[in-house]
Amino acid sequence: MSRARDVVETVARALADHADDVSVTEREDRGAIHVELSTAGHDLGRMIGRQGRTAASIRTLAELAEAPDERRVTVDFLDE
Repeated sequence: MSRARDVVETVARALADHADDVSVTEREDRGAIHVELSTAGHDLGRMIGRQGRTAASIRTLAELAEAPDERRVTVDFLDE
């Protein structure tokens, strides 16, 4: 489990109305980390934010968490 996944999960659970509905998975592919965040439909808008600002912030935090290892991180937001 990567630091990026931990950061995404912590922030998502803090933002969600129903923290138990938050699911975060990760996979590695060619040295890059792909994190997928899925929430209940009503919390997805909260994760994305106005004009995608919250989503951009979550992505930035995930990238900074992996900065010492210089691995590329992508975060995808999925609707259940």
